[in-house]
Amino acid sequence: MAGKAVKGITVKKEDDFSEWYTQLVHKAELADLRYNIKGFVCYLPWSTITIKKMYDKYEHLLEEKGHLPLIMPSLIPEENFKLEAEHVEGFIPQVFWVTEAGDVKLDEKLALRPTSETALYKMYSYWVRSYKDLPFKRYQSCQVWRYEGKSTRPFFRGREFHWIEAHNVFATEEDARNQVLEDMEVTHLMIEEEFAIPIIFFQRPEWDKFPGAIHTYAADALMDSGRVLQLPSTHLLGTNFSKPFNVKFVDKDNKEKLGHITCYGPAISRIYGAMIAKLGDDQGLILPFNLAPVQIVVVPIIFEKSKAQVLKKCQEIEKKFKSDYIVKLDDRDYATPGEKFNEWEMKGVPIRIEVGPKDLENDSVTLVVRHNTKKSSVKIKDLRAHVKKIADSYTADVKKKNLVKFEDEVQNCDTLEEVKEAIKKKKIVRCGFCSLEMDAYACAESIEKDLLISIRGKKFKDEKEKFDKCIVCGKPAKETVYLAKSY
Repeated sequence: MAGKAVKGITVKKEDDFSEWYTQLVHKAELADLRYNIKGFVCYLPWSTITIKKMYDKYEHLLEEKGHLPLIMPSLIPEENFKLEAEHVEGFIPQVFWVTEAGDVKLDEKLALRPTSETALYKMYSYWVRSYKDLPFKRYQSCQVWRYEGKSTRPFFRGREFHWIEAHNVFATEEDARNQVLEDMEVTHLMIEEEFAIPIIFFQRPEWDKFPGAIHTYAADALMDSGRVLQLPSTHLLGTNFSKPFNVKFVDKDNKEKLGHITCYGPAISRIYGAMIAKLGDDQGLILPFNLAPVQIVVVPIIFEKSKAQVLKKCQEIEKKFKSDYIVKLDDRDYATPGEKFNEWEMKGVPIRIEVGPKDLENDSVTLVVRHNTKKSSVKIKDLRAHVKKIADSYTADVKKKNLVKFEDEVQNCDTLEEVKEAIKKKKIVRCGFCSLEMDAYACAESIEKDLLISIRGKKFKDEKEKFDKCIVCGKPAKETVYLAKSY
């Protein structure tokens, strides 16, 4: 933002979330949308720094859980897709195809990776040979490409996104199901504990599961706009991919068996979008302390008479904290203090230290905390202790403010009229539904078409509410489901 003043967001988040988000992305310099392919976005330094930190945290935890990293080719031959019929039917409409190289037409189309099952499992058939190789847990951090037909939005929904995908092979279905539970645990540890985003896990309906999966379990983020955003999903694939890709192992009795496969896909770019949207306020970004590109900014209040002394004190403060925190001294002489304050608030820097001539006289500084705008005068001798206290509690305080109780967002409904009213009030609907099997798709389609909301599925565990009838067809309700608008 060198050389220009940062003007604040001109709409309130609660009044117009869509415009607020658009302005946040632009004014905090998170992404540039002017790249001339629809759905492809340039991520700018401020977002990229945080996204790299998010990758580091996720990768570290996955490796703690026994996953090893891979780097796979970005191109997948068409023949691989054709091996699993349901998978190919689900993904072909979204695939970008490479058909030429230079002036040569290729003999076989090559897909830009929309997801890696059909690339990895071809190789797993070579790599997994014996029960001694199991569990076989691998992940890669990469980009994927999908021809998204809906309207795109930076970070939330694009045609190229950045994610991690973990693919695992086990000897038994029980081991595979335990991996799905571990994926959910990892999701809660990352999304709620590290990134401060409230989520709930649902088992998706049959018509909305991952192509080729037995079951799909997805974490929906609870957004302030009354909508949900799908974040990491984990899929129990069983032997559906093992059979066509020949992923087999020889057990202890020297018998050949099919491996049981799971996959897990946290989309880091989408999680970033959920985080900035959920945590941000009318002044701009709020970020967890350890994810902020700059954690402390030191701003001198300059008057010509005291300029040298103020700058010297600011440099001393910068040096004092540089070994423990990411610190920036904003000594630009072309921006006013007010412009600097607005800029660093927009960018979500957790702690701002202001130093002016009056502060020098009192041997103190002014300390401002971003997430609650609390301002205090602190003696320089006490500054390190104050900063440490704020830094240590910052993310916990942000979580406390944002990790809403799921039940507070939910409204029980027995009729479609009640559903309409609940959605107007930005609530998630809980109701009865005839089934989550394919034979109930007509009821689901009716709701999605008429009310523009989707069935998120049934709560993964601890469901206590029961309903007598399906909210659409009136038949006995076999399931309690949740409905919401989604991004």
